Amino acid sequence: MIKVSIIIPAYNEEKRIRNTLVEYCKFFCKLKEEKILDFEIVVVMNNCKDGTCEVVKEVQREFREIIFLDFKRGGKGFAVIEGFKDALKRENDLIGFVDADMATRPEEFSELVKKCKNCDGVIASRGLKKSVIKTSFTRKWTNRGFNFWVRSILFLPYHDTQCGAKIFNRKAIESVVEGLGITQWAFDIDLLCRLKSRKFKVIEIPTIWEDKKESKLDVIRVTIQMFASIIRLRFIYSPFSFLVRLYDKLPKKSSN
Repeated sequence: MIKVSIIIPAYNEEKRIRNTLVEYCKFFCKLKEEKILDFEIVVVMNNCKDGTCEVVKEVQREFREIIFLDFKRGGKGFAVIEGFKDALKRENDLIGFVDADMATRPEEFSELVKKCKNCDGVIASRGLKKSVIKTSFTRKWTNRGFNFWVRSILFLPYHDTQCGAKIFNRKAIESVVEGLGITQWAFDIDLLCRLKSRKFKVIEIPTIWEDKKESKLDVIRVTIQMFASIIRLRFIYSPFSFLVRLYDKLPKKSSN
């Protein structure tokens, strides 16, 4: 029976995390009882200022499959990387992550698990014809436009690099985890670029995804930050990577 580790990065999610954890645990506990798979859920709190930790502890008392890590440093990418490192300490066959808002329901995440038998990784995609997406017109076209630039600049073959539901086999994660350096919103792109450069087979499949009204994401600001990150990644994965290293060594102005 395979063992799946599901990482959930959480930043100030006290209003949404309980429902997500309960729904995921109930769904995967049923699969565990049927001996289809074993699982754990690793909640990685990154610089939470609200009651997220207390909520997770309450749910943990009901579901022993929940593990939680609490960091003072922020960033979704940082949280997922730390979750990867923690999951690798145990005998997990597949390691993935999903957003805390349950935009991807557990039934859809389980489809990623099923498809991961014949490849090294599977990512949920909102950009395929069979995908069912519930979101605003603005966000839908912002996502499509951004992914057009990702494909054009970085030559990644995917229609959606940013959907917050992905899973990979243990070998793939072990191969790239120590080199991951983008810890904010372009983390997914960095991860996929590294896997591609190491010849791992990662496929995308259509999904059902629902944008949540409580989302704290500033789409315009984040899109600008992510665009700057893909330009940086273009240099990193090119013969001019030394320019990035030189820039990183330059003294930076103090913010004080």
